[in-house]
Amino acid sequence: MGLEQKAGDLGIVTTSLETVVNWSRSNAMWPLLFGLACCAIEMMGSQSANYDLSRFGMEINRASPRQADLMIVAGRVSRKMAPVVRRLYDQMSDPKWVIAMGDCAACGGVFNNYAIVQGVDEVVPVDVYVAGCPPRPEALIDGIVQLHAKVQRMKLDGSIRQPVRV
Repeated sequence: MGLEQKAGDLGIVTTSLETVVNWSRSNAMWPLLFGLACCAIEMMGSQSANYDLSRFGMEINRASPRQADLMIVAGRVSRKMAPVVRRLYDQMSDPKWVIAMGDCAACGGVFNNYAIVQGVDEVVPVDVYVAGCPPRPEALIDGIVQLHAKVQRMKLDGSIRQPVRV
């Protein structure tokens, strides 16, 4: 006798704890307010009524790293700013994720000099890269959707479950 016969028409749903935790993590991400350059304008635009990041549970950008679990690095990171970025990342609650928004955050962009970090992945681990100079709000939303898919594949110990190939 299976669960379907025992439960009958009671409307009981069975799932794993991992699935429920990953669903809640992906639908309740709180981004850290961290705009460094022109990409920050596009990040602010993604909060507007036209694009509406609140449909992903991101109504408010947090000003405190202790209340955030998603850092969107929008713009170029200077060598002076790199320790601040790392300190903010370390103060964020676990599990935490990072999106590198724009070419400057991903690889230094057109600023190939000693003063700019050539990719924020030298400072913090990056989960999703959003390309563009500056990327449109649609690109940031696509990056957030990709991050949600990545979080859905996570195991509770923090490792990533490989997607099933069909």
